[in-house]
Amino acid sequence: MNYYRVTMRRRGKKTQEIVKAKSKISAIRSAKQEFSGFNIIKAEETTPNIGDRISDFLSSLKGSFEPKIDIGNKISSIRQIAVMTDAGISIHDSIDEVAKNTENEKLKRIYSTISNDINAGKGISDSIEPYREDFGHVALAMTNLGEKTGNISGAYHKLADILESIRDNTKKFKKAIRTPLITFVAMGIAFTILIMVVVPKFKAMFEKFKAELPVPTQILLFLENILNNYGLYVLGGLATIIFIFIHTYKTNRDFKYRVDKILIHPKFYLIHKVIFFSTMHKYTLVFGELVKAGIPVSEALDTAVDMVDNLYIKQKLLTVNANIARGISLSDAFEQTELFENMLLQMIRAGESSGQLDMMLEKVTNYYDSRFQDLIDNLAAYIEPIMLFFIAGLVLLMALGIFMPMWDLGKAVNK
Repeated sequence: MNYYRVTMRRRGKKTQEIVKAKSKISAIRSAKQEFSGFNIIKAEETTPNIGDRISDFLSSLKGSFEPKIDIGNKISSIRQIAVMTDAGISIHDSIDEVAKNTENEKLKRIYSTISNDINAGKGISDSIEPYREDFGHVALAMTNLGEKTGNISGAYHKLADILESIRDNTKKFKKAIRTPLITFVAMGIAFTILIMVVVPKFKAMFEKFKAELPVPTQILLFLENILNNYGLYVLGGLATIIFIFIHTYKTNRDFKYRVDKILIHPKFYLIHKVIFFSTMHKYTLVFGELVKAGIPVSEALDTAVDMVDNLYIKQKLLTVNANIARGISLSDAFEQTELFENMLLQMIRAGESSGQLDMMLEKVTNYYDSRFQDLIDNLAAYIEPIMLFFIAGLVLLMALGIFMPMWDLGKAVNK
């Protein structure tokens, strides 16, 4: 979350308020709701004071331990609301029924509050707005669409389809990466045990001979000394570094931007492709579905870009709407981001000129999806050389570190 200084005017008088929001657009929306009757002039990102920083830090720590709503529970509840409203049940009664039957306690509380707000006369979108971070921007966009068209069931069926597509790709990636990660961790644990248990037995023998030890043996003895004498400190230090890194990544925008930029650099073997194709698939999927559902292109772009997690890619995609506002076509605005291949740009241009933009966006989405699926399906084959190199390196270090001094000692005895 960022801080924005929002400048407003009412009855000829200017005033400024600090608003906490995820983006400038969200800050303006929040200011309009909180300060009704004021004309919003502009919103500028600003730096929070020390009190707000401490409060944010404590809130982030608390949020780290608070369980998130499982996407499966969200999809199930959204699908139930769609089915019940399609059957003619009112939106209030549908949400109230879902609140009673859902097993997720956090989701139960949220739906109960939304139900009460609707019963008090609030609109559906206004009731869900406070839970934008829990449900996601696309959920709010589809709720707005359903409320405007009077077809909540159709909008929520489409919303559930979008979330299911995102969930399935996430699950597939986690499943594909699980085996290599287990292998790497198992090898690391095995190597650590060998260092701490086996090497000390040879260490005493090597120390009896005052000969100079080879480099691999010196490395093993150094690692043995560190792990046996300072193992807990090393473990604690690593845990602290990882915690600080994750916390800084989540809270510091500049740090996140630099890390995200590095992650999609071509030098990052395989990782940059997985992140890029999964991100672009999610972006084009949400954008295409919103356009197909009848949401204006400008609003669909704002919602789609909020689904992008990689800040480097997000900054490039944020320029699209600004360029469209200056009169540039969608395809030209996409071209200026340098994220889309020429073939895809030609498809989008054809869709714009023929009035079939939604159909062409679907083809673009399918292209990114196929590239992502190909990566996931062949992930084991791509990672296998790295695993073999890693395993061979550990085995070679252990073998040379132990046997090279013994060969030297054998030669000395023969002489």
